[in-house]
Amino acid sequence: MRVRRATAHDVVPLLALMRALAVFEGYDADFRVTASDLLARGLGGQAAPEFIALVAEDGHGSLCGHAVLLVTPFTYDLRPTVVLKELYVDVQHRRRGVAEGLLAAVQAEAQAIGAGRIRWLVLPGNGPAKRLYRRFGGAPDTAWESWERRLERPLQSSA
Repeated sequence: MRVRRATAHDVVPLLALMRALAVFEGYDADFRVTASDLLARGLGGQAAPEFIALVAEDGHGSLCGHAVLLVTPFTYDLRPTVVLKELYVDVQHRRRGVAEGLLAAVQAEAQAIGAGRIRWLVLPGNGPAKRLYRRFGGAPDTAWESWERRLERPLQSSA
């Protein structure tokens, strides 16, 4: 197994892995990412890509897992925060060290830019992921709650 940064040549299999994650997490009906989007936003050789994608290859060169990273340039300590937006390993390749390899590569990317932390979300019932993240050195951030405001429609004025 080898982990590396994704390239434009990985768009089709990477998109398939992303779609599989959407099915696993239950948002496949809302999944809108296309191969063109991946190229336009990060894998098309941009000077400032909107995301970093890491991919794991099995012994035959096929993609078997991925991680998508977003970077917040700085926060209170003037250091970047790396947001692990997606981590997924194909079902047939689980429990073979693929996720650990991807997480090690995520940490290397974060350290390379001087990040102060890596953040991610995990589904409440995903015990195997929680155990993996604890082995990786992660822990729940109990000081904060995750909030969001969906913007399907323009925000209505209350005036």
